[in-house]
Parts: sequence; C-alpha cells; structure tokens
Amino acid sequence: MTGRTDPVAPSQVTVEFAGEYFTIAPGGRFVLGREGDLAIDDNLFLHRHFLEIVESGGLWWLANIGTRLQATVTDASGGVQAWLAPGARLPLVFATTTVVFSAGPTTYEFTILSSAPTFRPTRPELDGIGDSTIGEVPLTVSQKQLLLALAEPLLRRDGSGMSSIPSSAAAADRLGWTLTRFNRKLDNVCDKFDRIGVPGMRGGARGSATNRRTRLVEHVIASRLVTREDLDLIDPARVALDQALHGNDAE
Repeated sequence: MTGRTDPVAPSQVTVEFAGEYFTIAPGGRFVLGREGDLAIDDNLFLHRHFLEIVESGGLWWLANIGTRLQATVTDASGGVQAWLAPGARLPLVFATTTVVFSAGPTTYEFTILSSAPTFRPTRPELDGIGDSTIGEVPLTVSQKQLLLALAEPLLRRDGSGMSSIPSSAAAADRLGWTLTRFNRKLDNVCDKFDRIGVPGMRGGARGSATNRRTRLVEHVIASRLVTREDLDLIDPARVALDQALHGNDAE
C-alpha cells in the first residue's frame, strides 16, 4: 500500500467494542484492559491496564502498556499489519484501525475510528488479478478452504474465542479430506506465511500445533484474507465441485 501523510492536527478518535462507542477528545487519554476507561472483560489472563490511546506530538498513538500480551494491528483493508509488543507504540494514521489480541483462551477485537486520518491510501491500478491470489500471498482454492475451515467458528459467531478453533482432524472432516492431506496443506500454507515474516508459523515441539493454528487464524482474520462472505467456499457441494475441477491442485 502506498499513500501520503498530511501534517494536520489530530482530531477526535472513537473506539468501537462490542457495539459500544467511546469517543476520545483531542488531548485525551484512553486505557483498555481488565480495568480502565474500557473494562473489556473480567479475564485474569488480561492485564489490568493493557493498551493506551493517547495524543502526543501531533498524532494519536496506540501503546502497549502491558508486560506479556501482544496485539495485532491492521488497517481496514488488511494491507498493513503490525504486532504491538509490550512497551511498543504505533501511530494511528488510518481512518479505521482494527486491533485483535488474545488473553488466555479468549480473543478480543475492537476498532479505532479517526475523524481526520493522516494517512490517505493511493492504490495503483492492478491488472490480471486471479481468483487464487489473495493480497501478496498466492493461495490455491483448497488452501483458502483450509483457512476457512479453521476460522469458520470465529467468522460465523462474533465474540467466539480462539478456543473454538477446530482440531486438524475436525477441520479435515469438515472439508471431507483425509487428515494426511489436511496436514500437508497446513504445512505448506504455514510455510508461505513464514516466508513473508508472519511469526508463529513453525511447529515442532509437542503442544505447538494448537498454537500454530491459533496464530494462523488470528493472522488471516486480522489481515482480511478470509471473511464471512467467503464461507460459501466450504459449502460441501462447492468443496466437491472444486475437488472435481482442480483435484489436489498446487500443494
């Protein structure tokens, strides 16, 4: 994504969480966590004070004031994604910024809306974009079906946590695949994301398979690689049709 930043004084920002809106006036400070201006949840895995939105130096900033948890931050299009580690901060330059994070078995998402964004995207015209190219990561039809099978519970039900992600065996059954085929494709999808720098895509040690699936689902939802509108791709009749047309396609 390309664009420009405009040196304008920051206006107000608004936080949307679970259908509630909290407006922060210029010069304000807003704290999210187990306690604060937005008490997200009585979840002992969540920091008492986790994230802070504050105006400084002519910009609005999102800062991680916790000590253990990190957050995934994306723009509305999914073209920009960053991981906000403890002690780090990012300028809020987009009209819409989405923040996703997990605390224990529960995953949360909220949106930050800016009335005067300082970044205005300018997208070049793109020709010849095929259906199997998703952003900068080329995905085959069956690879996208794999991602949808894992992310389906979160896409269908707002507020579902990462604990609802199915096992590999359950996701394979959902698609009518063998577990061997599913795991082979899962390895290849994770390799693709690992090559572009997405953390958490490497398996290995016992117990890490769940973490890998969780990180994969968190990434593809936050970056809008899969959305609720894509779920028809895993309709059983559509899966069977794609299998007949494409076979095992590119692994």
